[in-house]
Amino acid sequence: MKIFQKEIRLPAYKRGFHLITREVVDNFPEMKNIGSGMLQVWIKHTSAGLTINENADPSVRQDFETFTNDLIPETYPHFVHTYEGADDMPAHLKASIFGSSVQIPISGGKLNLGTWQGIYLGEFRDHGGSRKLVLTAFGT
Repeated sequence: MKIFQKEIRLPAYKRGFHLITREVVDNFPEMKNIGSGMLQVWIKHTSAGLTINENADPSVRQDFETFTNDLIPETYPHFVHTYEGADDMPAHLKASIFGSSVQIPISGGKLNLGTWQGIYLGEFRDHGGSRKLVLTAFGT
C-alpha cells in the first residue's frame, strides 16, 4: 500500500460555499501514483467545513449559504461564545454539522467523483482567513 500526505493552504475565501476540487487536485500530484484507493481531505479549523455536492450550478452554493444561515442565525439570543463576533458560535455549529472531512475514491490516479460532484469549502466566518487542509491518499 502507498500512502501520501500533504498539507496545503487555501487562500482566504469570503463567507459562503466554494468549490475547491481544482485546488485539491492541482496541489496533490502524488495522487496520480494511486491506481485504486481513497483520498481523505481534512480541514484544520473549527469554523469552516467540507462537503461534496453539485459542481455545475452556482445557485446551489447560494442556496446552501441561505439555508445554513436560516438554520443557525447569528441573531440567536442565547449564544455565549461570541468573543470573536456574532458569526463565531454559528460558525462552530455549522462546521460541526457539515463536518471536517470528506473521503473520495481514487481510480486510475484520479478522483472518482460523479459527473456533477465537487468538493466544497464551507466558509462560515465573515473573515475566516486562509484555511489549511491535510490531504491523505492511500491505496495500491
